[in-house]
Amino acid sequence: MRSSGVSQIVFSSTCAVYGEPQRLPIAETDPLLPTSPYGETKLVLERALQWYRRAYGLRFVSLRYFNAAGATTRHGERHDPEPHLIPLVLQTAAGLKPHVTIFGTDYPTADGTCIRDYIHVSDLARAHVLALDALSSGTCDAEVYNLGCGGEGYSVRAVIDIAREVTGRAISIMEGPRRAGDPAVLVASSEKATRELQWAPELQDLRVIVDSAWRWMRESAKS
Repeated sequence: MRSSGVSQIVFSSTCAVYGEPQRLPIAETDPLLPTSPYGETKLVLERALQWYRRAYGLRFVSLRYFNAAGATTRHGERHDPEPHLIPLVLQTAAGLKPHVTIFGTDYPTADGTCIRDYIHVSDLARAHVLALDALSSGTCDAEVYNLGCGGEGYSVRAVIDIAREVTGRAISIMEGPRRAGDPAVLVASSEKATRELQWAPELQDLRVIVDSAWRWMRESAKS
């Protein structure tokens, strides 16, 4: 970036930098105590951006995603292997997998499974454009923003139940042990992004998010 004369960047960070939250919803000023290598490496890069700002004047916005999900008519989510819950649940609904595994059923939540905040990829894309605009206009210099839908979030079991409603398919589950480093609840406060970037999610209903992913999966299977 320095050799090419690029002086600003929007960094894709993660809610995993917070680890097990001390309060909900999580604000950008809350302690950064990651409990996974993924969260730790994102935090290292956030800190590196701060040092590059001091040393070279790099201007940046770090966007801390809270579970990006969903699809547009043109683009969807497909990894190999697939690590994310909603695609795995929909693959099970489509008969591509025999079951979806619930990792941990003894968390201190209403149904014993993890709770997460899901955000549609279209809402994420808008946040990136707004962040770039803020950097280009000079109204933003070095900031971090949570990007989520807030509210109470959705448990793993709730995601599966919503997927059953959306797809009209049976979805078999298997219960497994907790995965190391998985916090019980991660739900964002996006008030700072709303206040400073004039951003707010437009597709925050999880049924809409799951339906968009399901439609994309079915259409992409035809091509």
